[in-house]
Formats: sequence, C-alpha cells, structure tokens
Amino acid sequence: MINRIFKPGIVSQSFRNSIIFIGALILASCGSSNDNRLPSAQFVPVEEGPGPQYVVGPLDSLQIFVWRNPELTTSVTVRPDGRFSVPLIDDMTATGRTPTQLARDIEKKLAEFIQSPIVTVIVSGFVGPFAQQVRVVGSAAQPQAIPYRANMTLLDVMITVGGVTEFAAGNRATLARVENGVQREYGIRIDDLIRDGDVSANVKINPGDVIIIPESFF
Repeated sequence: MINRIFKPGIVSQSFRNSIIFIGALILASCGSSNDNRLPSAQFVPVEEGPGPQYVVGPLDSLQIFVWRNPELTTSVTVRPDGRFSVPLIDDMTATGRTPTQLARDIEKKLAEFIQSPIVTVIVSGFVGPFAQQVRVVGSAAQPQAIPYRANMTLLDVMITVGGVTEFAAGNRATLARVENGVQREYGIRIDDLIRDGDVSANVKINPGDVIIIPESFF
C-alpha cells in the first residue's frame, strides 16, 4: 500500500509542480512590489519651476492692500470656517481661492462703495487647505501637517519632521496619494534614505500626500 502511494515518479512530479508554483508566487510578489514604488527624485531639481498655484486655507494670514485707500488696507487671519471680515465686507469666503482670485472678489465687493478699487492680496503666513498640506503620522520625531512647497521631496519632508524615532520601521512606511480621484498607496524607504544615504529612495512629494510611518515589531 505504501509503495503504491509514494511512487518515485509521482513524488518527483509533485515536488517539481510545487517548486514551479512557489516560484510563480515569488515572481508575482516581486512584480507587485516594483509596481508599488515611486520613481526616484533628485535632491535638488535642475530647474526648479513653480508648483501648483497656492490656494488660501483656514488660518492663513493675509495682507490686503487697497490702492489709494489706506483706511481699507489691513491684515487678517482666515477663520477656521474659511471666511474673513474686513472694513465694508463681512464674512467673505477665502478658502479654495488663489490670492489673485481673492483680490478680484474683494474688488467686486468694494466696487459697491468706492470707484474702481484695485486690490492686492499677499499671503504672509502659510497653512493652506488640507488638499495642499503634506501630513506625516506615526513614528516620526515630530508628526505634523506641512504646507506643501514646490519641488518638495521625501528628504525635505523628513528634515521638517526631524526624521524618525528609534522604534520606527522606516522601510515599511507608506505614502497615500489621491490620483484621478482614486486613493493609492506606495511603499517608501525612509531608513534607506536618511540612515544609509540611498539617493534612489528619495521621491517626489505632491500636495495632499499622507506619509504613514509604522513602528518596528522588535
């Protein structure tokens, strides 16, 4: 009975099939890992062009200049509800507008009271809406939300948050990003970047990215 079950040919063929199956799984996992990695980015771009236009967010500090009307020129902080008030204008919406768009909105409101107003809006304290912040959570030395800057990379983010804690598993960190309305997650190698100086681990950061740094299991 035993000899009939464990024939050499059957065992050998079964073993070969198992090896092929395991090999296919390994190749599939390697392929998916590579597909889940972002391309490397230079520490300093050769040509640092402008980034996406800045959009005003809650708690931003604004300087509003009204030409030839110093009594209307003022500085305000956008309230948590995304609005602000200035002389002659109550509860104007600021969030979701660029500084130039906001200046044109103020001009339309002031035109009801003065002739041909010319307004300039300058953002002096940057916070920005959540869609333009980069948030770092988990085992960072100083987890926080960072206003996005043009040409920002992972290295810039890690410098801002002070690196990772001694218990962080930096090479198991993930970057969550919304692309075409769909949230995707990418593996990033923070330990290789900041501890080993592996330049290939540096990646480009986009507005709204969320970086999640887990703790090590041991």
